[in-house]
Amino acid sequence: MAKVVWAPGISTVSGALSKINKKSPHAADMQMLLATHRTAPTTSTDCSRLYIRGIQSVSRSTPVSNEETLARTRFGAIVQAVQLRKKNLSYVATDVANFNAQKETGYKTLYQYLWHLCADEYDQSNG
Repeated sequence: MAKVVWAPGISTVSGALSKINKKSPHAADMQMLLATHRTAPTTSTDCSRLYIRGIQSVSRSTPVSNEETLARTRFGAIVQAVQLRKKNLSYVATDVANFNAQKETGYKTLYQYLWHLCADEYDQSNG
């Protein structure tokens, strides 16, 4: 049986160490390496696992639903609207002033504030 020895000081590892490029023409030949490792006083010291998965175990098993398609479309439109609003100089001064006025009780970042403004605009126009 193989054993993974992690470098000293590593307390946790969780997730993909290498991923499959799904857009590659060689995706069927690629493999994903997943690892989990943790140290806890109540468990043994050998609490490590490595998994190798191919593209078949990564691909989606259900078709994309209408709700998911709408959510993806909404997300993409809002991202694009926020990027455009950040670059539009006619909005910058008022957006920053309004953000600073609500910062203590509302959104913590300007991006989050703009996201919610654009999301509300999108929902009103497509509601």
